[in-house]
Amino acid sequence: MTLLQRIGYYLGGFSLGLIILAFFLNGKKTSCSYGPEARVIKNINSKKILFNSDIQDAIASKTIDSSAIRYILKRGDIDFSKSETHKKPCATYIVQGLYNENDIALTVENCDSIATVISYSKK
Repeated sequence: MTLLQRIGYYLGGFSLGLIILAFFLNGKKTSCSYGPEARVIKNINSKKILFNSDIQDAIASKTIDSSAIRYILKRGDIDFSKSETHKKPCATYIVQGLYNENDIALTVENCDSIATVISYSKK
C-alpha cells in the first residue's frame, strides 16, 4: 500500500466520522467549554441570575437595558486580573463586553446556586 493510498483511506475514514458526528450531534445542546473563561461563563448562565437592588431600580427606570446585561453575560469576556476568583463563599467576576458600540462591565457574584449582578458600568 502506497503512502497516497494510506492518506486516502485516512481522509475517507476521517470525513465519514465527521459526518456521523454531525448527524448524531445535530440539534443537541452540546458545547465545548474547555477554557477557563468559557467554563465560568457557562457556570454563571446555568444558575438563576439575580440583580442588585440598585440595578433593579435602574432597569425599572429604563436607564439600564436588561437585554444588554443578558447579552454581556452570554457573550462577554472575563477579566481575571480584576476578578476575585478565590473569594469565599462566592467568587466575584468582572465580565466585560461590547453591546451597541458601548463598552459594558458587569460585576457578578457567583455563588453555588445563584449568580448576582452587583454592579453595572458603561465606559
